[in-house]
Amino acid sequence: MLYLLFPDRADAASNTDEISWFFLVVGLLGGLSLFLYGMDRMSDALKNVAGEKMKDILAMLSSNRIMGVITGAVVTAVIQSSSVTTVMLVGFVTAGLMSLSQSIGVILGADIGTTITAQIVAFKVTKYALLLLAVGFGMLFISKKEKIQQYGYMVMGLGMIFFGMSVMSDAMYPLRTYQPFIDLMASMSNPVLGILIGALFTALIQSSSAAMGVVIVLAMQGLISLEAGIA
Repeated sequence: MLYLLFPDRADAASNTDEISWFFLVVGLLGGLSLFLYGMDRMSDALKNVAGEKMKDILAMLSSNRIMGVITGAVVTAVIQSSSVTTVMLVGFVTAGLMSLSQSIGVILGADIGTTITAQIVAFKVTKYALLLLAVGFGMLFISKKEKIQQYGYMVMGLGMIFFGMSVMSDAMYPLRTYQPFIDLMASMSNPVLGILIGALFTALIQSSSAAMGVVIVLAMQGLISLEAGIA
């Protein structure tokens, strides 16, 4: 995908003896920006379509702890934000709609639900990114109905997520044979170091899903081991 954006650098990017650090950084940051913007677009569209319904479901089903966990996972998977789920819970507890003990189960479920995004991006569907973008744009362009347009934003957001991953993957391809980077990734197999790096990176970009996306891209290029990815 990178050669579509920078055709004059395609040969240099595939040359293992010469790495264009400028285009590598631009590709990585640009891909990450697309990923984050796609997440934001999809999240906003999902909240606009199902936000109020999710509040009602959350308040109704959280009385049972097991159902609370399931509800938290489903709601977070739908609105793509554990932070939004937590904010809603704070509002419910403050308003007396649920107890603190009931909210704990939903919070645990929200942590489970946020992993669903990572599972989606783990599938090798990046080749459909441009198709999703085209379909989403078509829905926005053709339909004048608000709900259909929100679904269009949702599809476009998903396409941006996949396209961003593809751009990041292509940008980091030359690092597969760059020994200093290979040594750095090998050091991340240390669980403590891996956890610290993961926590720092997630705190920096404020998105665990985006952090998981970057880890998946690194794994796709064979730059990190399974142990390092888990850490």
